[in-house]
Amino acid sequence: MSAFSGVTFTRIPPRRSTSRAATWWGRAWVRAVEEASYSDNDLHAARVLSRGGGIGQITVDAGQVVARCLDGADVWTVVATLPGLDPGSVSAFVEVVAGESGHLAGLLAGELPHRLVEQAEEVGVELLPYGGELGSACPCQSWVDPCRHALAVLLQVAWLIDGDPWVLLRLRGLSPDGLEAELATLAAARPDESAPGPDPAQPEGDLAVAVDAAVRAARVLALLDDPTAEIDHLV
Repeated sequence: MSAFSGVTFTRIPPRRSTSRAATWWGRAWVRAVEEASYSDNDLHAARVLSRGGGIGQITVDAGQVVARCLDGADVWTVVATLPGLDPGSVSAFVEVVAGESGHLAGLLAGELPHRLVEQAEEVGVELLPYGGELGSACPCQSWVDPCRHALAVLLQVAWLIDGDPWVLLRLRGLSPDGLEAELATLAAARPDESAPGPDPAQPEGDLAVAVDAAVRAARVLALLDDPTAEIDHLV
């Protein structure tokens, strides 16, 4: 999948709520952060920092998150990392998305379908992280990795993922435009329309329909993101 530019999210103001995440995939991210923490004290300090509004803008790119963390009088630039999917895993994931049109529809609606995640895992593609996958770099010289500053940033990432599962997918190296291109390539590889139609009993027929629906839905998303695009004919 082609590279894409990072996406920057504005600073999240202070929160009084102690709720960690609202969605099941957001809670899965929080569990990974908790697993990565070396101590409850570090985790508690990170939660205080994350809720206190001391985290600046967060930039999400393939494999990493960059943000500044204010801790007392010090400001630390944190880089948190998550391994991206290798090309084989990307191809397998695209096949899974194309297998059911509801998968891409769910993503476009701001959901991460549980069935999509399960089917991806069945073909060896892990979308949700575990604690050992989360890495970080912070100049605070803490002996633990991740330090409380990195943990604070990662906890705020859970809130971003809550509102938009594409934050997680971007970290894994997937983007809406890239997924659209992969789906279009997959659709182009199917038999020519003028050739005899596939046997309805075969799954390839359903796959072609699903791929076509997924590509069309992704194209609509791209148009909605373009303020200059004419989309009246689509609604």
